Amino acid sequence: MREDVAMTSTHDLLEAYDEQLRREGEVGRADEVVELGPLMLATFEHGGFVTYRTLEGHDVDTLVSGAIVHFRDRTDVATFEWKTRGHDWPADLGGRLVAHGLVAEPAETVMIGEASALAVPVEVLGVVVRRVGQTGDLRGDVEAVLALQESVFGRGRGPSVESSLAALETGDSEMWLAEVDGSVVCAGRLQVVPGTEFAGIWGGGTAPEHRGRGIYRALVAARARSAVERGVRYLHSDCTEMSRPILQRSGLLPVTTTTPYVWTR
Repeated sequence: MREDVAMTSTHDLLEAYDEQLRREGEVGRADEVVELGPLMLATFEHGGFVTYRTLEGHDVDTLVSGAIVHFRDRTDVATFEWKTRGHDWPADLGGRLVAHGLVAEPAETVMIGEASALAVPVEVLGVVVRRVGQTGDLRGDVEAVLALQESVFGRGRGPSVESSLAALETGDSEMWLAEVDGSVVCAGRLQVVPGTEFAGIWGGGTAPEHRGRGIYRALVAARARSAVERGVRYLHSDCTEMSRPILQRSGLLPVTTTTPYVWTR
């Protein structure tokens, strides 16, 4: 491990996360963004999203009511997500959101670390890890990846084929897969955040019958190597308890938690 990797503290990582990834860092691909005080209210293909850097000094209940009115009356979205973090102010933010009718989803751990710490060779016997489209069939690869992720995470949880292809065309998004005997058994995305030192690793899912073999870790390592080649310093991910231990062993650190609160029309 490089000396500068070892010296990167949790405090420094969290500070970089707050400064670079919140607000503008989360809404770059939105169809529309409206500001309401410290909030950025973004509309995406899949619904609405609320982001901010800090709420200190503001009337939180007024902001929550304003966000609800915006998405209810000014958009046709069926749902929006207010993404909280464990270190947000006020401490009772979650309770306030619930009081306004939002519903909490499971909490995840925000993991961050130096991309170079994960960019190590990882090979699994009988498994091919590659970027989608490398065999010449980009659409076929994307369809196979989304089918795998749908089987792992459930229907309606991911993007469409067309929106995934459009994201790949921007050059900021990469999709990676792992195959066994020509079948996709694990997949995930690398999402570079323009104007920051970060890229996110998202959508990592492995078919149940292939878990425990190191395939997910190999997919993480491949995305990390690509990130380093692109000049990315930090990788971040919102992790379930299943993926957190793998990323932590690879060198990422838990810096906070995140809990989505969801409003539905």
